[in-house]
Amino acid sequence: MQTEAFRELFPLFSSANPETLEWLLAVSDQHEYPSNRAVLMEDAWGNAVYFLVSGWVKVRRLSGDNVFTLAILGRGDFFGEMAILDESPRSTDVIALSPVQLLSVSAQRFIQTLFKDSQLHHRMLQLMVRRLRQTNFRFQLQNRPPAVKLANTLVTLAQNYGQATEKGTIIYNIPFKDLADLTDISTEDTRKIMQKLHEKGWLKIDATKQLMYLTNLKHLTHLAGHQ
Repeated sequence: MQTEAFRELFPLFSSANPETLEWLLAVSDQHEYPSNRAVLMEDAWGNAVYFLVSGWVKVRRLSGDNVFTLAILGRGDFFGEMAILDESPRSTDVIALSPVQLLSVSAQRFIQTLFKDSQLHHRMLQLMVRRLRQTNFRFQLQNRPPAVKLANTLVTLAQNYGQATEKGTIIYNIPFKDLADLTDISTEDTRKIMQKLHEKGWLKIDATKQLMYLTNLKHLTHLAGHQ
């Protein structure tokens, strides 16, 4: 991958020095995984930072026999940075929802890069604050109706990773169980609300291609309470 394509794909590197990008690409490793494959196991956190070149993954929390989806990440995002920064063990793993292409940079080399490039360091802090704000907004919706909470989940995914087309904003066709976990509502409520949104013409699902078209993002955004 060329440095400019790398910069355009990953917002994290929008203000990084060209030398930083060249070096990171030179020391990165490439990975490909099919859907439903474990990308990062719970005992491997802290070894590297991973950058999503294509595809979708879910971050899961493991507690005994229970599995709970904490986050859905798409193209242009990254994960593994927090385990490097706080050096704590993780009871989570990362699973490929779709076929995935990744780049990884070892923990030691990534930390070195943060020390050398203050612009990259600052940009990472900005993106981590953005994630925190999105999480805080989810907590603010805790007592709102399930439809409002689910609309927020869909709008956030669209804003972060959606691809605008004439048919609507495209995101991955995320399983209802994962949407329910993210939204903190039941899977049955998720199924019912998604059916209603489909009937309203606000979204369409292409099960063959595993795509979800948010055909009326304006109304979904209003329902979600976003400004």
